[in-house]
Amino acid sequence: MRSTVIVSGVAILAGLLAACGPGGSDSTAGSATPAAAPAAPALTDAEKQELLASLPAPYNTGNLENGKTTFALCRSCHTITPGGPNSTGPNLHGVFGRTAGTHAGFKYSDAVKNAGFNWDAEKLDAWLADPKGFLPGNRMTFVGLKDAEKRRDLIAYLKVETGYKPGE
Repeated sequence: MRSTVIVSGVAILAGLLAACGPGGSDSTAGSATPAAAPAAPALTDAEKQELLASLPAPYNTGNLENGKTTFALCRSCHTITPGGPNSTGPNLHGVFGRTAGTHAGFKYSDAVKNAGFNWDAEKLDAWLADPKGFLPGNRMTFVGLKDAEKRRDLIAYLKVETGYKPGE
């Protein structure tokens, strides 16, 4: 039974790594992941809508369902749950306000480690539009999301789903 679990885990990991294409992202095999934090209670739909309304423009007009759908492009490499594991990309819970290249247990490229900024909606928008152009030398294989409305919806979704607190 135990060997079946290990083989299944290896197969899942291989699938996640393959999903992001050759060259990988900023992780390496064997990267440690932080210990899982206690899960906060999930926000109700009403609380999500209240948080959405509190976001600065244009994110306060984002469509959370569209953002969730767009996040499917990211899900093969990123998780968003509190204390969730790093994958091919780092866990994104708490990303807003975090200094680029500092998420515990993830091996970043030198470009990201030395970026010298904190993630905010504007930086993430520019990154999502053109990751290689925004920060040359990073190892993210995603080519970018050209549609500004999809980026707005995705960022609104991430703010609501990754522990963002207004004022951060």
